[in-house]
Amino acid sequence: MPIRLLSGDQVDRLLPMPQCIALMEEALAMLARGEAILPLRMVMRLPGKGAFGLMPSALGAPLQTIGLKAITVFPANHGTGLDSHQGVVLVFEPDHGSLVGILDASRITALRTAAVSAVATRLLAAETADTLGLIGSGVQARTHLAAMHAVRPLRSVKVYSPSESRRRGFVDWASEAFSCSVEGVASAREAVWGSDIICTITSSSTPVLEDSWVAPGTHINAVGASLKEARELPSALVARAKLWVDRRESAEHEAGDYLIPLQEGAIGPDHIAGEIGELLTDQGAHPEPRAPEDVTVFKSLGLAIQDAAVGRFLVEEGARQGVGTVVNLGGEVSS
Repeated sequence: MPIRLLSGDQVDRLLPMPQCIALMEEALAMLARGEAILPLRMVMRLPGKGAFGLMPSALGAPLQTIGLKAITVFPANHGTGLDSHQGVVLVFEPDHGSLVGILDASRITALRTAAVSAVATRLLAAETADTLGLIGSGVQARTHLAAMHAVRPLRSVKVYSPSESRRRGFVDWASEAFSCSVEGVASAREAVWGSDIICTITSSSTPVLEDSWVAPGTHINAVGASLKEARELPSALVARAKLWVDRRESAEHEAGDYLIPLQEGAIGPDHIAGEIGELLTDQGAHPEPRAPEDVTVFKSLGLAIQDAAVGRFLVEEGARQGVGTVVNLGGEVSS
């Protein structure tokens, strides 16, 4: 069977952010309805360097697909021109198990992660939210700005990262790409102060903001930390917030932003309000996502079903538009 190869640039061409957000809504709703197979990811630590992860999954109808993401995570790549997340997404058709796509994982990860944050923001942030604070100015900052812009009419954006040159580069890019005001600021506090929506998209393993900086009614997408010993948010902030996750089982095994406050006794095991996919289904009773004064936190870890859903779409859309390179890794099967 032919296999379609898609580069990062081709992924960008085929997958506009609104389409990616719609795909993530469908995948998360399917997970909430029990229509997905999703083992916990396998992570192999590489001492002193990073990690290598394998993320398999399968989705039922209507997205029917089997997927595997194989990816390296090297935080030290920040600022080098190399993405911290690199690898491939493999897409298999579900009827015979044939490999049909090999896709750039860096771009898929950047796009689908931001799109899931957009789903959470649409569900949890105040409808009037129009100011965004970004802590981090890398690849995820760019996709998150696009994603937040897709679900809320942003009036102003403030961005902080330790590198002044990278902040400047982000502001120059964003000012051309979007009509809202974009400002680089000299501290995380300045980025957070007065922002209705906050996205923490860093490689830090320790908190990047303080509880006192966050006003009532704020929504936070905590994206950067994906290991049980790493976090971006302080325990006091998590304790006073309504905490939503992409998947409860994953958070209970992998999310330092939840596990560290739990170990400290700042929160109990029932502190997770729910999975955001539950808010997208009509099955059962759901807790109210927020009151006007609530601080809401969406702890994003990233799920293999997100990669599989995007991968299936990209293989089909690439075939429809004639985008990508088609190869055949084997010949006819002989008996």
